[in-house]
Amino acid sequence: MDLQHLANIAIEAALSAGKIIQKHMNDNIVVEQKEGGYNYASQVITKVDRECENSIISHLMPTCKAFDIGLLSEETKDDGTRFEKDVFWCIDPMDGTLAFINKHPGFSVAIALIARDGTPIIGVVFDPSTETLYHAIKGNGAYKNRSTWNIKNTNDYLTYATDKTLSDTPKSNEIRVILNNHKANLGLKGIKEMSGSGAVMCAILVLENGPACFLKLPKKDLGGGSIWDYAATTCIYHELDLPATDFNGEILDLNKKDGTFMNHQGVYYSNFKKRN
Repeated sequence: MDLQHLANIAIEAALSAGKIIQKHMNDNIVVEQKEGGYNYASQVITKVDRECENSIISHLMPTCKAFDIGLLSEETKDDGTRFEKDVFWCIDPMDGTLAFINKHPGFSVAIALIARDGTPIIGVVFDPSTETLYHAIKGNGAYKNRSTWNIKNTNDYLTYATDKTLSDTPKSNEIRVILNNHKANLGLKGIKEMSGSGAVMCAILVLENGPACFLKLPKKDLGGGSIWDYAATTCIYHELDLPATDFNGEILDLNKKDGTFMNHQGVYYSNFKKRN
């Protein structure tokens, strides 16, 4: 299986969906509701989400037939092929739909190729707001706009990337303790919050604004993002030798048997590489 060839196809699929999003970025979008987790962000959908998914699948479906690849996509019912095939495409046609609806940067397209054991093999993210492409291939490094990506941490403060503001997040005091411990251990002067993005762009913001972190505490309620929210960025983090784990530092289960929500595991992304 030619991973570079498959990555190129995934990139073209992500860019095609990005063009659809860009076409509608200033429109007044009709918001529909779907079955999701317990939070509002997981329950909203628009015609743009569906258009993006259709475009992506039209690019990827020929590879499914040619290379016997399974498929998991946010807006399509899970058909279980991810448990039967050696690898499967994992698609988030538009992550951060709520940000898109609110015309707030922080939405993106995310596509990953995942092995049946949950190992991320390819990760592609496209940010339509800045027209920035990020991608990685297992064992072949991470790239920004198709050039080798070398992370540069220059801030003297800790960035906390989050979908909700800390003041609006359950167990915010617990998170504050974690952030303050990181600040002290890294010898940083303060903490800056970057809120309002979807999970995919939160992970990217951590890479772009280091030292930084993004986390989700484990919880009983359905939510905490789904497999497709973390699959592509986990591949990118692995290739940058940075942690993308569950909250307790264990490997993220990117092919969960009991559904797609990650609430029981929680997530933890960090970029604490030495400041330049």
